[in-house]
Amino acid sequence: MWKPSERLMETIRHYASFPATGVSLRQMVQFGDRPSTGTLFRASQFLSEELPIRLAHRVQDLGELPDGLSEMPSIKKVQDWYAQSFEEIITLPRPSLTQEVRNRLLRPGRMNGGSPSKILSEATQNPSIREGQYRSSTTANGTINGNGKPPAVAAAGRRYFVPADGNVDWPPELNDYNQRFSRTLQQIKRRHDSVVTTVAQGILEWKRERQRMQIDSTIQSFLDRFYMSRIGIRMLIGQHIALTEQTHVKHPNYVGIICTKTNVRDIALEAIENARFVCEDYYGLFEAPKVQLVCKDDLNFMYVPGHLSHMLFETLKNSLRAVVEQHGADRDQFPVTKVIVAEGKEDITIKITDEGGGIPRSAIPLVWTYMYTTVEQTPSLDPDFDKSDFKAPMAGFGYGLPISRLYARYFGGDLKLISMEGYGTDVYLHLNRLSSSSEPLQ
Repeated sequence: MWKPSERLMETIRHYASFPATGVSLRQMVQFGDRPSTGTLFRASQFLSEELPIRLAHRVQDLGELPDGLSEMPSIKKVQDWYAQSFEEIITLPRPSLTQEVRNRLLRPGRMNGGSPSKILSEATQNPSIREGQYRSSTTANGTINGNGKPPAVAAAGRRYFVPADGNVDWPPELNDYNQRFSRTLQQIKRRHDSVVTTVAQGILEWKRERQRMQIDSTIQSFLDRFYMSRIGIRMLIGQHIALTEQTHVKHPNYVGIICTKTNVRDIALEAIENARFVCEDYYGLFEAPKVQLVCKDDLNFMYVPGHLSHMLFETLKNSLRAVVEQHGADRDQFPVTKVIVAEGKEDITIKITDEGGGIPRSAIPLVWTYMYTTVEQTPSLDPDFDKSDFKAPMAGFGYGLPISRLYARYFGGDLKLISMEGYGTDVYLHLNRLSSSSEPLQ
């Protein structure tokens, strides 16, 4: 069993004193179609400096939880995963480069057409986050110096990425490092697949030991920060792995895992089908409640399809469950749930309207707390039951809505809920279509 050394923990504490650098969706897309070896190398340099800072924050957070939560076996296990991933990135051997190659890497690159690339656009304040709620820096960050530690003063203006010149032959060491870095990221991504369920297991262990019914606001805000940061780490890692693969195979409209023409209607139809299937399976229905979709066929915007699919599936699943439980599983016909998509200049808004009996006003704040569920018996959690964030049982863990709201807020959108007790609930999913707001990270 891997355990961190005291020296490693000291290095982690040092890295945790630097703020994360928030990256916007638009900045991630400015890679161009096929990133050159030099461009990928620069991106991997950014990540080899940025990811250890983010991982270090999480290791520290997990070690400083109130009321004995840090002592729970599952929480300690997750803390070790983060520390191990931190160590793997900072100890990955760097290639030794000639001065000439270093100079070329610093030169502004040219886009595919041969004209010099534009300066990377600034990330703007995330509209869904209160001022001071997260400590991430939109422009500055510490660069790592020769001894593998960030300097005492953050270097202003270092941002996600600037293209390196693509029309040159790069030395093979660069390509070799890019491939090794990508393999390391894949290993880290796999290690962290079941973090959500393992942390949930840790909360259950703590609730049993301390005999608590609910979690308090300190733990709630820790979980918000922790899961938001996890979305960011997985986004950067997934994006970089996909970009490395796309140097060989090009997917139309995709830059990494971001689709520049995400079709809202297609994703909504798929989410509806999946939610209805899970509902039929869970309640043993011949046919789940029908869902009516109102959306233009050609509504496309820049987004991560996996995130949108996850949010729609989770919210639809809740609506269908409420409808079946309000009207009884033995009904032949259920009221139709409506999904209406509207397009504005700033936002694309998706409204999901159900007739599932609504939620009492006093219970609405509880909907956003983790481990709150209206299911009588919470299913027992096995950390391996769910190796991915995108498969979930019908209900019972109280994670669907709070995590969906984090996905929405991550790129400047939001998730809101308005309920009429005795009738039904409207969920509003706002998606920021400007794509320029920075990640809210701690």
